[in-house]
Amino acid sequence: MRKFNTLSTKFNRRNWRIVLLMALTFPLCTQYAINQTVSNKTDQGIVLPADFTAVVVADAIGHGRHLAINSNGDIYVSLNQLKNKCGIVALRDTDKDGKADIIKYFGKYSGTGIGIFNGYLYMGGDTIIVRYKLLPGELVPDTACEVVAKGFLVNYQHAAKSITFDKEGYMYVNVGAPANACQEPDRTLHTPGIDPCPLLDKFGGIWRFDANKLGQNQLKDGYRYATGLRNCVALRWNDVANHLYAVQHGRDQLHELWPELYSEKDGVNLPAEEFFLLNKGVDGGWPYCYYDDKQNKKLLAPEYGGDGKSEARCMDKEKPIVAFPAHYAPNDLFFYTGEQFPEKYKNGAFIAFHGSWNRAPQEQKGYNIVFVPFNGDKPSGAWEVFADNFAGVKIIKSPGDAKSRPCGLAQGPDGSLYVVEDNKGKLWKITYKRPN
Repeated sequence: MRKFNTLSTKFNRRNWRIVLLMALTFPLCTQYAINQTVSNKTDQGIVLPADFTAVVVADAIGHGRHLAINSNGDIYVSLNQLKNKCGIVALRDTDKDGKADIIKYFGKYSGTGIGIFNGYLYMGGDTIIVRYKLLPGELVPDTACEVVAKGFLVNYQHAAKSITFDKEGYMYVNVGAPANACQEPDRTLHTPGIDPCPLLDKFGGIWRFDANKLGQNQLKDGYRYATGLRNCVALRWNDVANHLYAVQHGRDQLHELWPELYSEKDGVNLPAEEFFLLNKGVDGGWPYCYYDDKQNKKLLAPEYGGDGKSEARCMDKEKPIVAFPAHYAPNDLFFYTGEQFPEKYKNGAFIAFHGSWNRAPQEQKGYNIVFVPFNGDKPSGAWEVFADNFAGVKIIKSPGDAKSRPCGLAQGPDGSLYVVEDNKGKLWKITYKRPN
């Protein structure tokens, strides 16, 4: 209880300063657009299944995170850092060769989330969700943005606000937890977790908003749709299944923080990255629990008395529909509904893995795109690697070795799959041509 009170006091004092700062800055949106010289080429680096090819739509556009593609093929990429003082890059392919001929920048806010809904382009900054009115025939929307949701606290760990929309007019927002396992201090040897974890009141879940309403506040107007989720950058509403899905970034450092319970190998291979079907009210179990795919169990975290075997209070927490290898860092999720790809891909899930940083001394893993076949609302088979070699090196010892780190996914009007990476900002268009 003492640690709970200490953290809460620090948390509340910090909040007052943050809320005042955000209140002064939220209403402002910069109104300008900047052009960029086009640079693109055919790409032979990434590895794809037979009869698939990739072309580089554009290169070095900035630290690209997520994608949204309009019905006319215009592409919008959110940037994790401002480029040309702007947070969104817009691209248009005028001659239909797959490569962008026009590139423009606009928008004051940088961040991860981006999506098109009801004639607006929505952008998820780290502490705010805004929207821009799309203009018929124009690549750049009206840059006088409107604030849809605010009140998200500054978060220096897992700040990405990925967004998605359902068919009823709701917007879902990932609010990642600013901690590894709710310790105080964070990530410290043999430190128990705070119980109950106070962060779950404002972080560590998915919040739902009215997508058509302006000026909403997270805690006043938002509805906590799901909780116990450490960080779900990969978040997507599946219109075919009519459900919300997410892939979670699992906790880190089991071996480093609890070496008497977990070997170095355990630290590398645990916990699994969890692919969830999220019904309303779901509790994924963070920070109290993690998923061990070898035991097929949700286990009690060592910060809360776990020993690597005990389920205890985790028995009733939500289990994943698919478990992926540890520390792969899932950063986007997309359900394919196009007609271009072979039938096996129809309605299945593509997941972009940004790649690990914490599997040392073993090599880092991920840095690829995987596919999960679906039948209805559940997977129908084993997952497989769809696109690989984004890193461009055989052995990855640290993320800095990777030339590219896949981050965002989207489907074009012709059924092509678009991928953006956030190292320097390369954007690919992946197409399929049926063999003769």
